[in-house]
Amino acid sequence: MDLTLPPKVTPRAFERLAEINESAGESKALRVAVEGGGCSGFQYDIRLDDPAEDDLVLEQNGQKVVVDSVSLPFLADAVIDFSEELIGARFVIQNPNATSSCGCGTSFSM
Repeated sequence: MDLTLPPKVTPRAFERLAEINESAGESKALRVAVEGGGCSGFQYDIRLDDPAEDDLVLEQNGQKVVVDSVSLPFLADAVIDFSEELIGARFVIQNPNATSSCGCGTSFSM
């Protein structure tokens, strides 16, 4: 039995996605994927996209965050948030599965 918990999306991330969609005049989902590569073995791919058939869809107030079935195990119980810091504003992922990550915040290992 699979007890993997899906990732969580913070209200702040959903609010920022709504702002992005409103300014762009469209309604795209935020795709969070995990790919091989990066300086630590895996890297996050975060972009606007349309939901696909096998995606997990996390929805709040009409905004959607989608994760494909291949990336899902890597993002179990992770938190998808939006951060505004001096180095810039971006979507960030707090991932309890990552054993290490690099300074850029987009690469990790398991």
